[in-house]
Amino acid sequence: MASTYGNNIKITIFGQSHGPAIGLTIEGLPAGMAIDEEALRTFMARRAPGGSLSTPRKEADEVEFISGVYQGRTCGVPLTAVIRNTNVRPQDYSSLHLIPRPGHADFTGHVKYGGYEDPTGGGHFSGRLTAPLCIAGALCMQLLGEEGIAVGAHIVAIGQVRDRLFDPIAVNANDFTAVKKHELPVMDEQQGIKMRSAIEQARAGGNSLGGVIECAAVGLPVGLGDPMMDGLESRISALVFAVPAVKGVEFGSGFAGSALWGSQNNDAFYVQDGQVRTRTNNHGGILGGISSGMPLIFRAAVKPTPSIAHEQNSVDLQAMQDATLKVTGRHDPCIVPRAVPVIEAAAAVAICDAFLEQKKYR
Repeated sequence: MASTYGNNIKITIFGQSHGPAIGLTIEGLPAGMAIDEEALRTFMARRAPGGSLSTPRKEADEVEFISGVYQGRTCGVPLTAVIRNTNVRPQDYSSLHLIPRPGHADFTGHVKYGGYEDPTGGGHFSGRLTAPLCIAGALCMQLLGEEGIAVGAHIVAIGQVRDRLFDPIAVNANDFTAVKKHELPVMDEQQGIKMRSAIEQARAGGNSLGGVIECAAVGLPVGLGDPMMDGLESRISALVFAVPAVKGVEFGSGFAGSALWGSQNNDAFYVQDGQVRTRTNNHGGILGGISSGMPLIFRAAVKPTPSIAHEQNSVDLQAMQDATLKVTGRHDPCIVPRAVPVIEAAAAVAICDAFLEQKKYR
């Protein structure tokens, strides 16, 4: 099971949704880095379950360092952190060995692992496993922050309700701070109110909604990443697609750019204060897999939560005949708000990995 990522910052995520604990091991953090535990707690709280728009499952998501930290600083050995699962209800998933939930990995996991997979809460396939990714992201953000690099995200859309996009030229760290002041992380607070209403309507109807998250990184130097397989888009996408429910990623003008003329989509170069910049940013801050120095911008599409209260058609894997089921348990009517820090974390880890690699060439 491939749960490891990275070359210079290497993370391995472990655990299951309703197991005793979840966590990760990080290799590559420089020794002597002070751990800002308050910043870590604040970041983890943005993803944690609870609240009127999310699952009623309550988890404090307190991070416990098992190794790699001494007197508040990294000590050079692999850092291992765990989060104890305290509010588990495996009985809610007792039937899933036989009748897989539509939209989930129950069926594919059952076939892949010969029936030995843990189906409770999705096991290792669960969005609960994004909590360890957030630990890694928070630590990498701290490391990047020391280099003047900031990462932030906001909700672009929930269902049919849309927020405005980041300014592709002028987006900055203040924008990342501003969106966090709203109940939902959006640029336009009025659109956030409409999004809340749409989520509440979905919950009331026993249904769910998906959406789109936009993420940006600013302060990047020119030169991060490589061509082809180790391009910055590839590195970021690999981690973003590791987030359950993400079904699409686009950089810069993305799919809309494919409908433009080359003369419209190309970004003209110019010099400002001794630095090469572009007049527009359709390339999303990446050219040839390498950062250009412009804001790095991408968007991730998140599907509707597959666990809904409607009766759904499925199959009985033992009898090999059609069956129906009604999903029980505790689920988000829309996972997009809680996924915002997860997308930030994925971007931060990938960028940090590329940044540390670039330092080898300097």
